[in-house]
Amino acid sequence: MDGNGRWAKARMLQRIIGHQRGVETVKKIVEECSTIGIRYLTLFAFSAENWLRPKTEVKALMMLLKHYITAETSRMLNDNIRFRVIGNRPELPPDVLHHLDEAIRVTAGNTGMTLTLALSYGARQEIAAAARRVALEVAAGRLTPGEIDDACLARFLDTADMPDPDFLIRTSGEMRISNFLLWQLAYTELYFTEKNWPDFDRDELYKALVHYQSRERRFGKTSDQVKGRV
Repeated sequence: MDGNGRWAKARMLQRIIGHQRGVETVKKIVEECSTIGIRYLTLFAFSAENWLRPKTEVKALMMLLKHYITAETSRMLNDNIRFRVIGNRPELPPDVLHHLDEAIRVTAGNTGMTLTLALSYGARQEIAAAARRVALEVAAGRLTPGEIDDACLARFLDTADMPDPDFLIRTSGEMRISNFLLWQLAYTELYFTEKNWPDFDRDELYKALVHYQSRERRFGKTSDQVKGRV
């Protein structure tokens, strides 16, 4: 979800106004994805590198996050949305963690869409942490080096109980992954739009999804194999 600051700057507004508008977009996109039956929606809300931003902006973002979770928990419960968080949670402020944990707890039994926020998240950091967990298992004798393969390492990632993403949408015209789900995106279809996140509305979502439907996902196979011709 990129472009909140640029959206505000283009309108000669403070950056926090762009983030506030971005939160409104989150509400709309979450509701729409849940309605049309998308099973997993993961939003990159705050990266590990975002802590390097000005302290005033980080503080404002944390306040926005707490307000969003407090306001939306009841809606997620009513809409059968399961909420979860990936990332380095201990780095988040205690009051924010409290509200996140409460939202996770009360929605744990929901069976509809799983909404995941990536907070204080970095994919390189996630993979390094997974490698440390694997090393501890080997040191404890519960795992042998010969048992370590792709599937084994994936079990130690933050997303162990989730499928790999089918589709990644990045807004604001930036054409890079920015340390997001590097392991999980190996065969994900990528989509980049010039729209800043506050302007990414229902029509833009459907435009992206229609584009996704035109893709042929081969996972290393030939087109004929995918179509069952060989």
